[in-house]
Amino acid sequence: MNYLPKLIKKLKKSPLSIEEFNSILKKNDTVFQSVDLEKELLLLNGLPLSFSNEQVSLKTVTTKIEDQTFCIVDIETTAGNAKNGQIIEIGAIKYKNNQIIEKYESLVNTREIPRKVQELTGITPEMTHDAPSIKTVLEEFKIFLEDDVFVAHAITFDYKFISDSMKRYDLGELYNRKLCTIDLSEKLIQTERYGLKYLKEHLSIEDENHHRAYSDAYCTTMVLQECLNLLPDEIVYSEDLIDFSMGHQVKK
Repeated sequence: MNYLPKLIKKLKKSPLSIEEFNSILKKNDTVFQSVDLEKELLLLNGLPLSFSNEQVSLKTVTTKIEDQTFCIVDIETTAGNAKNGQIIEIGAIKYKNNQIIEKYESLVNTREIPRKVQELTGITPEMTHDAPSIKTVLEEFKIFLEDDVFVAHAITFDYKFISDSMKRYDLGELYNRKLCTIDLSEKLIQTERYGLKYLKEHLSIEDENHHRAYSDAYCTTMVLQECLNLLPDEIVYSEDLIDFSMGHQVKK
């Protein structure tokens, strides 16, 4: 999907005509030769596209922050990447307009969990014996995620691990727009450290299960909420928020 960054860059500037959109797909190395199938793939993998009046637009460009659904995610794993390890727990929260609107959490059936991970998370192989398989959990999570903005604390780890895991089980990958609460909090919250543990203490977030997926997703949601309350007035749309978090100039 080498064309995807170029496509998103164009869509962030302005909507594209259907003809121009189709032309980009035809001129690049796509998964499918069929333009219609390639469109479906983009949508199924979470790219928030809107097709209307013979134009294609990126929803996050025109969706106000209060109208955006954010999916805040945390995972526990047996290793630092999907090649050498597996997800053992996913926790996710849908958040919109200052409210938690939906939740997802699941352990994952896992035969072996390193002792260090067990000590850190409190999750043992015995606890996962009746849990669904990794493929089932990834399928459920992908349906839950839809095309929401994917939010995590240290986004690169969670986003890439889940996306790589999906590819491993032939479930596509992630094309969702993404937002890192470390990057965002560094722009808006004055504190010495920006790890989740320290932000939780700094913001007096109550939490009893640190290093469990849903609990950390909840704490990340509270960090996001605090950041959204501190945003400058000129940050109006979801894509503005993503650009602001990354230190990019926000288009006025």
